[in-house]
Amino acid sequence: MAEHDLTALLAAQMDRHLVFPLLEFLQERQLYSEPEILEAKIRLLSGTNMVDYAMDIHKSLHGTDDVPEDMVRRRAEVVSRLRSLEEAAAPLVTFLQNPQLVQELRPDKQYNIHMLQDRYQIGPDQIEALYQYAKFQFECGNYSGAADYLYQYRALCTNSERSVSALWGKLAAEILMQNWDVALEELNRLKEIIDSKNFSSPLNQLQNRIWLMHWALFIFFNHENGRNGIIDLFFQDRYLNAIQTNAHHLLRYLATAVVVNKRRRNMLKDLIKVIQQEQHSYKDPITEFLECLYVNYDFDGAQQKLMECEQVILNDPFLGKRIEEGNFVTVPLRDEFLENARLFIFETYCRIHRCIDISMLAQKLNMSYDEAELWIMNLVRSSKLDARIDSVSGTLIMTTNHVNA
Repeated sequence: MAEHDLTALLAAQMDRHLVFPLLEFLQERQLYSEPEILEAKIRLLSGTNMVDYAMDIHKSLHGTDDVPEDMVRRRAEVVSRLRSLEEAAAPLVTFLQNPQLVQELRPDKQYNIHMLQDRYQIGPDQIEALYQYAKFQFECGNYSGAADYLYQYRALCTNSERSVSALWGKLAAEILMQNWDVALEELNRLKEIIDSKNFSSPLNQLQNRIWLMHWALFIFFNHENGRNGIIDLFFQDRYLNAIQTNAHHLLRYLATAVVVNKRRRNMLKDLIKVIQQEQHSYKDPITEFLECLYVNYDFDGAQQKLMECEQVILNDPFLGKRIEEGNFVTVPLRDEFLENARLFIFETYCRIHRCIDISMLAQKLNMSYDEAELWIMNLVRSSKLDARIDSVSGTLIMTTNHVNA
């Protein structure tokens, strides 16, 4: 397994459909051999109804146009089951597709159920069929249809367990369609239910929180306000407790969000405390970088870890998202992380030294002398840093020991 790759740990807490984007990323980054990735995809697909996709991958993996007999049989079963579910759900689907009829529905679920039964002979069996049909559509990879039907099912469903299950499905479908605003709304709706619901055991509630945080990673690293969202959610006592109990690897994402979010610098102290508490359960270059810098004041160690952080970010499916701009491909989060991490090193170094050799600082920032001098000059100008550069001796002289960056 590629060093520091969290895919196996993440996948264990996700719906199998959510694991596909992670595998696509690994395939693109070539972290594993092509056959390994294709085998993993086929294993994932075996639990879904996406048989045509599985057939295509099988052909590609084995370089053949033939597919195994069990796949052909499975395809026939899926088509047959889809037809029978379509038939069972048809009366309700037809009703829901008519805007004039839908206007007859009210916020009162009991009224709706009686009205559908009395006027249209649509009863509990058809409502149940809608759920099964929506679930089947999701398993076939028709996320748009599934999201619509699950939304409509929840408006009619009186079984709270089933309603929550439909909400998880709706959240997954919105994530897979990359509808980040809607997905965030569903995430908050689900969080409210998890936090207020009476679970059969505290362990069950803890597990639901862990699932929610894993699924939320898709939203938090794509939504425009996601970096605040992840800090707000993961630092809530009950969610931080869940991370420290059974999801230590999520510290990577919390740490990254705090580093790149200048406005949430006030959370750094709390983050360092958690990293220290959990250092025997989880560590990676990102958590170790912060520990080197803020616990051990080990600047050489921090410099080494910063180089490793870059690779971790580039190879992480949530952190390493690429943006194509013309002929250039950038990884925005990598650039922001390195910029802020260098600032952390610089600030911390300035707090404990009065006279700083720019060439030594350049080394610690992984920069050339000229780059470092320019970077420091800009920083001195933009932050209220009480310091001056002595170009003759190549030093930065601090007039006070305080940095207001």
